[in-house]
Amino acid sequence: MTVLRAGAATDIGLVRANNQDQLLLAGSLYAVADGMGGHAAGEVASDTAVKALEAAWATRSAHDARALEAAARDANRKVWQTAQADPSLRGMGTTLVAVALTGSDEAEELAVINVGDSRVYLLRGGELAQLTVDHSLVAELVAEGQLAADEAEFHPQRHVLTRALGVDSDVPVDLVTVAPIQGDRLLLCSDGLIREVSDNQVASVLRRLSDPTEAARELVAEAKLRGGNDNITVVVVDVLDNSERAAQAWGGLAPDRDATASLVAEAGVDDVSDPTTSVPVVAPIPAPKATRRQHRKSSKAVAPTRPRVRIVTARVVLFFLLLLMVLGGGAAAVGWYGRASYYVGLSGQQLTIFKGRPGGVLWIHPTVAQGTGVTTSQVESRHLPELQAGVTESSLAAAQAYVTNLTHEYKQAHSQLAPTSPPSSAPSTSVPQG
Repeated sequence: MTVLRAGAATDIGLVRANNQDQLLLAGSLYAVADGMGGHAAGEVASDTAVKALEAAWATRSAHDARALEAAARDANRKVWQTAQADPSLRGMGTTLVAVALTGSDEAEELAVINVGDSRVYLLRGGELAQLTVDHSLVAELVAEGQLAADEAEFHPQRHVLTRALGVDSDVPVDLVTVAPIQGDRLLLCSDGLIREVSDNQVASVLRRLSDPTEAARELVAEAKLRGGNDNITVVVVDVLDNSERAAQAWGGLAPDRDATASLVAEAGVDDVSDPTTSVPVVAPIPAPKATRRQHRKSSKAVAPTRPRVRIVTARVVLFFLLLLMVLGGGAAAVGWYGRASYYVGLSGQQLTIFKGRPGGVLWIHPTVAQGTGVTTSQVESRHLPELQAGVTESSLAAAQAYVTNLTHEYKQAHSQLAPTSPPSSAPSTSVPQG
């Protein structure tokens, strides 16, 4: 019988006005949802999704992988119906990733579902692998070979989703299954983590901290330290024990299981099925300190006794001076490019004029040049995706003129709108993430 232990952490971050993320730890069901929409709609969407998922899962007669997929579809319908019943919530949506322990004692597996760009990772044998595929515009461009992976990180439309819960009455749900192996560690997270912390840094924290709650809190703290530009939510799930059948399904990884069992035995743990017991994640064991000291002594014994002579010539000095000049000139050019324009974007629900480039350029981050006092409710909804990405203008005056044109267009359109015209509820297939 597989035994799981989980820990979680969430934070509003350093920029957002509210936390639109939600997490779920309910028995052997775990989930993360990242909501989007104006005002409080994102919070409503994510909260509705995780509650509906939990309720649908609890009422399923069979807890298999397809049942988790069906529960996610039920959650989508609930978010959609909630939005249709309240005009102020129209257009809201949410990402959703979930992991559940499914199957019988003889054939257990971990089912993983995904909609949107929140992610699920698996750490096995010290190696981190992404189990989910992002449903975003830039991810599709990268998959089609139209965009390089390193370019996607700074793409102005990197927040645009191609799939989300609640924007239509039905949604495709990605489903994968994994046979659980003792020592496995799963990570569920919103994009507030992965946009700030690299996969290598994530893996380092997951290897270093054995307690799942401590690991979750450390990852959230890292994301805040590196910018905290979005809400950050992390759930860490550890596999403490599993059946022999599950181990046989991944026979190629049996050495990792044996290594973990050896570490547990050395620690004096008799019963690894106890969920309060901390089982270390398998990682390379460093050499004993005494061995390293002996190695240093051995190196000193054969070291030459002749003193080293360092010669600094004028040519070396000149080379480094020229190198510094080139680097300084390059830094100045990047600084000029990163600050030479303005763009109109969103700060919460406010249209704001920023100085710089959307998304920033290397270390040059955009700064707020001017607030406009205009909210997203005062512009046509078709402009919201481009505002989410950032509309670049050559000067502050041009950016101000663009905002003026948006408000003028909105007023003109609504002054001509017939009183009996019903509001459109047709969703967009590309959803700007909030």
